[in-house]
Amino acid sequence: MSTRRVGIIGTGFMAGVHATAWKAVGHTPTAILGRTADSAARLAAEFGASPFTDLDAFMHAVDIVDICTPTHLHAEFALAAASARKPTLCEKPLSLSVEEGRKVIDAFESAGIPLQVGHILRFTAEYVVARNQVVAGAIGHPAVVRLSRLSFAPRREGGSWFKDEKKSGGIPFDLMIHDLDYARWVAGDVASVYAKSAFNSPGHVVAVLKHTSGTISHIESSWSLPAPEFKTKFEIAGEAGVLSFVSEDTATLKVRLHEEPSAGSTGLGDTDLAANPFEAEMRSFLNVFDGTADPVLTSGDALAAVQLAAAVITSASTGKPVDLTPIREVR
Repeated sequence: MSTRRVGIIGTGFMAGVHATAWKAVGHTPTAILGRTADSAARLAAEFGASPFTDLDAFMHAVDIVDICTPTHLHAEFALAAASARKPTLCEKPLSLSVEEGRKVIDAFESAGIPLQVGHILRFTAEYVVARNQVVAGAIGHPAVVRLSRLSFAPRREGGSWFKDEKKSGGIPFDLMIHDLDYARWVAGDVASVYAKSAFNSPGHVVAVLKHTSGTISHIESSWSLPAPEFKTKFEIAGEAGVLSFVSEDTATLKVRLHEEPSAGSTGLGDTDLAANPFEAEMRSFLNVFDGTADPVLTSGDALAAVQLAAAVITSASTGKPVDLTPIREVR
């Protein structure tokens, strides 16, 4: 694994987070592709990597691609990576529509190479332990899943892609999608989604999912907190007990909150724990790359998360529930 060259597409906040995690697992990025020479050079210098602005030259210089671009560019660069036959890790979401996501998945299936989307809760210790307890039957069948993710509004310069919901997807695709994927991971396929948007700026969305298993998930996501606050919690209730997590409860969970590192940052929570979720994500990807493990999250899972986020937007805008046909695996 040490000879495999990791290249990151993107030079923003998440690119730095991913680069740090790759370094921690022994695969310091060797190439950075940026929109401008200056942006590529800045991040490349931090990790001793080579900066690129030409996509073809970048693809020839790497063995693994990690996509950390603005959301609306994920599918475009993923298709380019598939065409170059490069195993790829892509920040969530896979795409901004199911149709676009299917094109990406088909391209990777045709190329016969791994694609993993960065739904980080599948690698976050407290969430993984809780899900494992559900699978083991510790609380019986989960009746209700309550998930909350409350953050400050990400600061971006005026006119940036992030403020354009057609490019970012807004709260459903950027923030709530974490918990949408987790709810499905815990309780299975979703039959319908009903959502309400309490206000548009900075944003607060509530969604209720009816799972085909009979479980009900209640998900709350918000950008209404003052910077740098970032709070998460969950409760999974079954007939035999309740599993819960509250990020502020340091006495039992030992979770700290990061201070905002820069004006361009996004609420991230604590990634300085022994089980750093981004490092776990990269290790999982490498194991799949090597053929020594099955993926924790499949391409079908990533597409289902896109479907759920899109349904939240549709329901919130129409005031009506959205019935879903579950996404089936490509393989």
